[in-house]
Amino acid sequence: MAEVVYMPKLSDTMVEGVVASWNKKVGDTVKEGEILAEIETDKATMEFESFFDGVLLHIGVETGKSAPVNSILAIIGQAGEDISALLVDVPLAAPVVATPVADAPKAANVPNPNPAPIAENPILQVEAPKATPLANNTNGRVFASPLAKKIAEEKGIDINAVGGTGEGGRIVKRDVDHYTPYTPADKAPLSNYAVTGVESYIDEPISQMRKTIARRLAESKFTAPHFYLTLDINMESAMNARKALNAMEGVKVSFNDMVIKAVAHSLKQNPNVNSSWMGDFIRRNQHVNIGVAVAVEDGLLVPVVRFADTKGLLQISAEVREYAKKAKDKKLQPSDWEGNTFTISNLGMFGIESFTAIVNPPDSCILAIGGIKEVPVVKNGQVVPGNVMKVTLSCDHRVVDGATGAAFLQSFKQFMENPVSMLL
Repeated sequence: MAEVVYMPKLSDTMVEGVVASWNKKVGDTVKEGEILAEIETDKATMEFESFFDGVLLHIGVETGKSAPVNSILAIIGQAGEDISALLVDVPLAAPVVATPVADAPKAANVPNPNPAPIAENPILQVEAPKATPLANNTNGRVFASPLAKKIAEEKGIDINAVGGTGEGGRIVKRDVDHYTPYTPADKAPLSNYAVTGVESYIDEPISQMRKTIARRLAESKFTAPHFYLTLDINMESAMNARKALNAMEGVKVSFNDMVIKAVAHSLKQNPNVNSSWMGDFIRRNQHVNIGVAVAVEDGLLVPVVRFADTKGLLQISAEVREYAKKAKDKKLQPSDWEGNTFTISNLGMFGIESFTAIVNPPDSCILAIGGIKEVPVVKNGQVVPGNVMKVTLSCDHRVVDGATGAAFLQSFKQFMENPVSMLL
């Protein structure tokens, strides 16, 4: 008996998948455990193994196409087996066919008694409607009004070159009035007022990752009442500590690694920040799993440093570098990105001084890290050069109040300005 292979749910947020590639084609022999296809989820591209032995009889989702979770991905059975009963007949939509529009009776050439005013300055004119992509010429017949044809003939315009904005793509008077023939740049007349260039755009399909980012962050932003707390951190001691650490052989620690370590200690001191809104109760997490936002080509991934409060800087540094590599290669697995209790987003390396981030559910807070900037600071009553980093804590007010968030930031400030205290 043939077996149906369904689109798998490969992550907790996955609602549909895209077939990135098929490793088998219809008619190929398939063995249990062989890679059948690569499936693009909202977070990564993952290899999908066959659970059955047999012959690939049917492919339900072509390469590059998407399908909902639990829809038919493939059918595996014996060669020549009848699988018609397994396929659900889905009626195809009727093809769209352009229906010729009969020429309207010729209207008397009567001027409009209330003509719309036209601005003398062309910059102030309202832009004409864009032409629809529907072809205006089918089997030699041009879909255009008699008036449009007449004006085009008088102006010497090829009616076939004009895009139509009327019903069904029909060419009407305004299309001819606003038509500008293409002129190659090397032959274009020189004028101080000439406008050059061609309007263009590219429509890109939305990736599964981008769809999920849009859905989850919109839910967070418009469901969780956000508020924001910003604090300046004096980074002199942190810079000196990092320099001393990286002078040691085989050691490479980033400021982001130090931030993760300081956040972990701050969460242990302020456990109410390490919490989640669960609808009808608040979950107080006793473990510290810190999500670290990583930018990738299609959007953003948040791998998780688990039990960060129990790890040293070297271990944190190694994990973050490995996660960043796996994220860019689309090799992260669900176990890498699930289970965060707090999130960090760092744009300091891009020269961003400060910003606010949207809370990453199920967390109640996210810390936005800005760049280190040299500014005047007061030290021992004197104005001297200093290095300051701005951080902004975004909080879900359903879980975290202002005083609670402020206490967390004070703890974080203490650890970053006295890095030795993180060793205690």
